[in-house]
Amino acid sequence: MPKPVIITVDDDRAVLNAVERDLRQKYGRDYRILKAESGAAALDALQQLQQRNDPVALFIADQRMPEMSGVQFLQLARAIYPDARKILLTAYADTEAAIQAINQVGLDYYLLKPWDPPDEHLYPILNDLLDEWKQHVQLPYEGIRVAGTLLSLNSHRVKEFLTRHQVPFQFLDIDKDAAARALAETTSNGALKTPVIYFPDGIVLVDPPIQMLAEKCGVQMKAALPFYDLVIIGAGPAGLAAAVYGSSDGLRVLLMERASPGGQAGSSPKIENVMGFPAGISGMDLTRRALTQAKRFGTEILSTQEAVGIEVADPYRLVVLADGSKISCHAILLATGSSFQTLKMPGAAELTGAGVYYGAAHTEAHSYRDQPVCVVGGANSAGQGAMFLSRYASKVTMLVRSELTTSQYLTDLLKQNEKVEIREHTDLLALHGKEKLEALTIRDTKTNKEETLDASALFVFIGVKPGSVIAKDLVRCDEKGYVITGAELIVDGKRPTGWSANRDPMVLETSMPGIFAAGDVRKGTVHRIASAAGEGAIAVMMIREYLKSV
Repeated sequence: MPKPVIITVDDDRAVLNAVERDLRQKYGRDYRILKAESGAAALDALQQLQQRNDPVALFIADQRMPEMSGVQFLQLARAIYPDARKILLTAYADTEAAIQAINQVGLDYYLLKPWDPPDEHLYPILNDLLDEWKQHVQLPYEGIRVAGTLLSLNSHRVKEFLTRHQVPFQFLDIDKDAAARALAETTSNGALKTPVIYFPDGIVLVDPPIQMLAEKCGVQMKAALPFYDLVIIGAGPAGLAAAVYGSSDGLRVLLMERASPGGQAGSSPKIENVMGFPAGISGMDLTRRALTQAKRFGTEILSTQEAVGIEVADPYRLVVLADGSKISCHAILLATGSSFQTLKMPGAAELTGAGVYYGAAHTEAHSYRDQPVCVVGGANSAGQGAMFLSRYASKVTMLVRSELTTSQYLTDLLKQNEKVEIREHTDLLALHGKEKLEALTIRDTKTNKEETLDASALFVFIGVKPGSVIAKDLVRCDEKGYVITGAELIVDGKRPTGWSANRDPMVLETSMPGIFAAGDVRKGTVHRIASAAGEGAIAVMMIREYLKSV
């Protein structure tokens, strides 16, 4: 933690230097001593300290300053650091003003100048005040702080980014915290714009693009090498497993992710059916371990970089990025997974980020403590989300269009949880609310009966669409967009049209030699973490065989 600050203010430079000297001699080891020659300069310094979340323990202000008196300064300073102790420096003629200041600004003490010797007339007083401050102050959070609102889509995106990238942060809700609102308004010169992100080094970003935030957080965004043996697009379980096995085998591997590592699995609050974790593990923790393992073996990882196309220039494969740059390699693994379908019914678009979230149970659950929430979906991701939300919400209602398809262990847990209600054969018709979600209209598809449910939040885990757009013009996909691989490409004994290799497609290889697919983007995959990771490992074996021919 940075040292707490003692700030002294006096327009008389000789007196100011003397005060600073005495303070530094006694307290310089444990406190930062700052000085200012005017109240305005001191207030500017306090605002910068506030933006960095640095603690301030004590103000020492001279009463007789021409532009701003000591009492006036303390009034304004108290609004920024209300817990700091306050001392007024006075002459005999200022005694009445000092006494009045006790009531006006909560003055803790006034000192008559001069106070020599300080061991008798200064330090004992300051010792008591500083000891009192230390006993009652709540030391500030030292990491990144995000000032925003619960009902802001941009605030949600920043929280989701930091959470998924495992960057610790503190969220300041300006709708509930007057001091946070005042801080945000000061930062944006009175024109409130959120989110405002405060870094410990004093840097402040106001509603930044995610790429700017990623760069500030130290996320790698540019490839370090001109060429790689293998480029993996997508950092879900399949991509992460391929990165671990590929790098451990000595391949030069680049792992790219346009959003956040972990994929859908990374947002899961608790996964209990992955071998080796009998007590379960969160998706973020599993992702963190896999990333650490991949980096240890030498995988280079790019995040928030979107691949928008793939080009072939035999024997090379090129990945085209959104900024127009290209990354060259011998082989590509499509591990782009799949994403949740967005809701199309009335109110869905308007309330996204204002009570409607796609996945994100881990990020937003604590914000809906003791409030009713709903989950849309009936597969494992929805069930895991509902279980996690039940720790906070007063009630969790699962809206399942057909029947629950969760693993048996999860089905049992959901049915045993008194806070979870499962509504099967239920359609979601409309979402209601002006500035935030307030209610839902649903319909029982068996009885056709419509009903309105109160809901503060809706977490969506429905339907998936494969992330194959990047390669749809290059590799063969089925009618739903899933990438076809391996033996399924052989139709009536014939290899796929345009196949250039003098061999059949290998396991997990697409209709373009040297481009492979694994995980949820691939047709025929089993939508489980273990199977995706297994496919990633198998893909590396096939890629090693492929590299022998190039």
